[in-house]
Amino acid sequence: GCLTHWDGVSCWWAVPIGQSRATSCPDILRVFKKSKALIQRNCTESGWSSPSPPYATACQLEDSSSSNHTEAKASYFVTMKVLYTCGYSTSLAALFLAIGIFSCFRKLHCTRNSIHIHFFTSFILRGVAVLIKDAVLFSDDSTDHCTMSTVNCKAAITFFQYSVLANFYWLLVEGLYLQTLLLLTFTSDRRYIWWYILIGWGVPMLTVCTWVVTRLQYDNHGCWDDHTSLYWWVIKAPILLAIFVNFLIFLNVTRMLAQKIWSPDISKSYKQQYMRLTKSTLLLIPLFGVHYVVFALFPEQVAVAPRLYFELVLGSYQGFLVALLYCFLNGEVQAEVKRNWGKWQSSMESNVFNLVTQDFTA
Repeated sequence: GCLTHWDGVSCWWAVPIGQSRATSCPDILRVFKKSKALIQRNCTESGWSSPSPPYATACQLEDSSSSNHTEAKASYFVTMKVLYTCGYSTSLAALFLAIGIFSCFRKLHCTRNSIHIHFFTSFILRGVAVLIKDAVLFSDDSTDHCTMSTVNCKAAITFFQYSVLANFYWLLVEGLYLQTLLLLTFTSDRRYIWWYILIGWGVPMLTVCTWVVTRLQYDNHGCWDDHTSLYWWVIKAPILLAIFVNFLIFLNVTRMLAQKIWSPDISKSYKQQYMRLTKSTLLLIPLFGVHYVVFALFPEQVAVAPRLYFELVLGSYQGFLVALLYCFLNGEVQAEVKRNWGKWQSSMESNVFNLVTQDFTA
């Protein structure tokens, strides 16, 4: 029969001689023009026949020539990769700067900012994981993705899945901490930080270890980057659970915030405190969860183009947005940076004056 064959666009699984196999217009090409055409190949004594109709014709590309189709596909992915590489690079630079600011200034050392640092770190891991996955899986265009099943690619996918899980669970921790602050009326207790760390890093680690053991035992095929496997729900279900719990927290915090703002017993300064502490998290919870829930309700092969743009291009700038909201636009951070910048300028002016005075007296 015909062995499994990767033609650079689709994977054609093995079938006996005399049988045929069909696939819909490949998702890779649907980003140019959506089509529901079927592409068929027959298994002959000399191997797989040519795609019928050709990819370019079936997928309704403007130019039906194979060379132009390949160039169009390559151009699209090159553009996509440049966009999300720039996004992750911008996010990584902003996140490292934000962590440096929170770490360097002693007055910014508190439980809330410690949680922010962990949250930033999860975004850094996610960005690095995407770049590593690209380097391992897609650095060589001639790689046969039907049969690729190396330790390196499985490790890259595992690290990526852990980073994504940690990202969502540290967002959950942000929501839990915000709710705790409102319930305890701004009474912060550092004892809870270890529970937050256990949720943010421990739950993803336990989930990924379960997923790895399951794949090794029951579905150790390919590079583990397929979303069609039933065991993909070992990763997907905890993410959906985190988003659902965060949504409930979002509703509860909104309710508590409305009660406190409209309460006549709370002073204006406290109302401003509530608003300042909650606005960032209330924006991030729906922002990071809604699109994932929407796409989770559809099969992986549906809405490929929007999914790619949301998860790769727009998703690559999420780290920058988080650093902007939690650090760079934070009034407390801005005041501390300005204060230390003023002290540094005064110190420099004083040193220059002393040097000039020494030279004059000498």
